[in-house]
Amino acid sequence: MNNRESINTEAKKTAALRRKPGVVLRLASFVRPMAGVMILAILLGAAGHVSAILLPVLGGFALLSAGGAGAAAGLGGLFAVLIVCAALRGLLRYAEQLCNHYIAFKLLAELRDRVFAALRRLCPAKLECREKGDLIAVITGDIELLEVFYAHTISPVSIAVLITAATALFIGSFHPLLGLAALCSHLIAGVLVPCVASRFGRGAAGRLRETAGRLSSYYLDSLRGMREILGMGAGEARKDGIGRMSDEMERLQRPAKGKEGAVSAVSGLFVTLCSLWMLALSYTLFRNGAVGLEGVLIPFIALFSSFGPALALANLSAGLPPVFAAARRVFALLDETPETADVVGEKTPAFDGAECRGLTFGYAAGDPVLRDISAVFSKGGITSVTGRSGSGKSTLLRLLMRFWQPPADSVFVSREDINNVDTAHLRALEGLMTQETDIFSDTVENNIKTGKPDATRETVVAAAKKAALHDFVMTLPEGYDTRVGGTGAACADAALSGGERQRIGLARAFLHDAPFLLLDEPTSNLDSLNEGMILKALRDEGAARTVALVSHRKSTRGIADRVYSADSGRLS
Repeated sequence: MNNRESINTEAKKTAALRRKPGVVLRLASFVRPMAGVMILAILLGAAGHVSAILLPVLGGFALLSAGGAGAAAGLGGLFAVLIVCAALRGLLRYAEQLCNHYIAFKLLAELRDRVFAALRRLCPAKLECREKGDLIAVITGDIELLEVFYAHTISPVSIAVLITAATALFIGSFHPLLGLAALCSHLIAGVLVPCVASRFGRGAAGRLRETAGRLSSYYLDSLRGMREILGMGAGEARKDGIGRMSDEMERLQRPAKGKEGAVSAVSGLFVTLCSLWMLALSYTLFRNGAVGLEGVLIPFIALFSSFGPALALANLSAGLPPVFAAARRVFALLDETPETADVVGEKTPAFDGAECRGLTFGYAAGDPVLRDISAVFSKGGITSVTGRSGSGKSTLLRLLMRFWQPPADSVFVSREDINNVDTAHLRALEGLMTQETDIFSDTVENNIKTGKPDATRETVVAAAKKAALHDFVMTLPEGYDTRVGGTGAACADAALSGGERQRIGLARAFLHDAPFLLLDEPTSNLDSLNEGMILKALRDEGAARTVALVSHRKSTRGIADRVYSADSGRLS
């Protein structure tokens, strides 16, 4: 598949996802394991609203009975009931929100797990050209927005249905027409207004989330390249770029805020009009003798005080489009198909060398990078691959790692086609050190232990010594416990030289202790002394380790048992 076909396929998937009316159902499906807690939240919330409605309704009954015999004694009991209702309203509201947020935060954690699993499945081939800031926006901002759906949508919608039915039945007990009027009033405020409002701003919500992703990528690129930006005097240009994107976000947000205010105003207007309609209708029925005085006062008070859940739905109409736009971005990532799928449950051979036979490979964008190459990586030997930049050396290592899927019967590990070897087992057999070493915001020890998380301090130190790193670490304020890679750390990322970062990466590779070690320019940033120590360590590994070594340096190639030269995608 070429690059254009790949882009078109992804565009079709995204378009199909946007057309699906099932985004809400898919979001709701995650709640199924926690249905009991959600039902409890709905019942608690409905009971809380009933308590709130009872306060003015009981006050209305108190006014009607104020002139009767024994009114004073009755009022004392009524005040006690009112106090209980007020206290219950607060407690039930707290309990409802506790349940809703418990569900929301549990589900957000699960979604983050799924997104990270998807990223692991897609890496590295599918994500190599993706903007990292946009991915960060999906993992953080987009997933965080879904909290609105789980904590402030499902429960309020269900509560609104229950309160609408209860209000219509209660008011309908005075007269069926009054119950029908109450039902229509709630449908206008809680269904009609949100449905009309939701038709506006759908596209803007999606564009807003996409712009937020681009802005995140721009920020991330600016932070990573700050030294280059300052060194080249490009700070003002980057600042202007951030300003333009921020202005675009503000432009997209402005209509949403305007719509939110308009929905609130229109909903308030309908509440007033519907309440007056109820008053006029009940008074007409009173004039005709169909209801008594309580049939005028109590339905009016009950309806006016029961609009809380319906208004909550109306207000949601302004907040939900960004939520659904975020959900589509999350689901698009979860549904994305990997360029190279993991092999599970297949062969798990012991390592006995690797080989390429007539390997031809090209990325989706264009011509083959490697053309009909053959190479042997004998067990226990050191094989060097040399050549100018862009000749396919790094691609060869990534194919040996199966980061991209090579053609069938072209790459072999232990005489097995690499496409038939269990991926987890393959990664245990192989260890890759890339040209660029990423340093995590953690201690030196934990950075090295990326290669083997359960390693002991002794094995970490041994790996650091092989990588000519130990002496440097011992000069740090807290040795292996010194934090690196983060702003404000004792030894910040910026304070690590390229060679020190490279040696941390090499220590990771040694600690991983794989029988097949793939090293991409492992000594490019090192001085002659440290390079010599590392080359000696590699040579001393002897038969215990097979090494594929990509390097431009003649001194590095000097330890190799076999040397291949790469030129224009071919090996000789």
